[in-house]
Amino acid sequence: MDVRYKRHKQARKTLKEIEESPRDYLVIHYSCESFYDIHDGRTPRITSIAVRELDSGQTHSFSIHKIAEKQGVPLDVINGKYDELEKAMLDELMDFIQKSTKFKWVHWNMRDINYGFPAIYHRYEVLNGTPCKIDDSRLIDIARVLKDCYGEGYAGGHPRMQKLLELNDMSHRELLSGKGEAVAFSAHEYVKLHQSTLRKVNEISNIVTMACENKLKTASSLIEIYGWSPQSLYEMLRDRWWFAILAFMLGVVAGLVLEKAWSF
Repeated sequence: MDVRYKRHKQARKTLKEIEESPRDYLVIHYSCESFYDIHDGRTPRITSIAVRELDSGQTHSFSIHKIAEKQGVPLDVINGKYDELEKAMLDELMDFIQKSTKFKWVHWNMRDINYGFPAIYHRYEVLNGTPCKIDDSRLIDIARVLKDCYGEGYAGGHPRMQKLLELNDMSHRELLSGKGEAVAFSAHEYVKLHQSTLRKVNEISNIVTMACENKLKTASSLIEIYGWSPQSLYEMLRDRWWFAILAFMLGVVAGLVLEKAWSF
């Protein structure tokens, strides 16, 4: 089987599973200090996290500034109490994870110690917490699923999320780029970072829904999506609406020809 077609088929299977049971999926995204600006070897501090229920759209958020508000800490002195506030924020997240064992978690490139679940767990351990870890079998990197489904250049450039939003005429107002997040963190603009995180988790959810419904616009050609094998070419044709009509008409014609042949 053609490797391109095999990856496409597996990705479509994943999207089909999400489409059939959206209530079983959560979408997560978070913002943090830029790891490019850290020169002492430590991992980036986390500023905000958003978790959205794919089916209902209900969003749960965890952020430095919300914890500060609860504890009566003014925004302009958050930096002096950052570790304490970050620990309290991650306490809330870990409690949420512990109560969400039935869900699968959809994310965008949250795979490693620089940016991802390993980074979140590590930060919590650095702050003397014991993380509640999500089993890898319940993690779905939708960025990788989309690449497998549509091919390497599906977004038409980098950063892929922003390019994909532009391709689909989706608003990315309030979304900060990686550089923008670094600037906002340095300026202690934690509310701005949180708004960006909320917007990103919302847009990722929209991307997932559109991909599941096969309505997502991409920059990929049909060959980039399906590959070159006979099986993949058949799959490509089968996905065209006119192919179903053509197949039906050919079936009717074949049936009439056979019926006429048997009448002699």
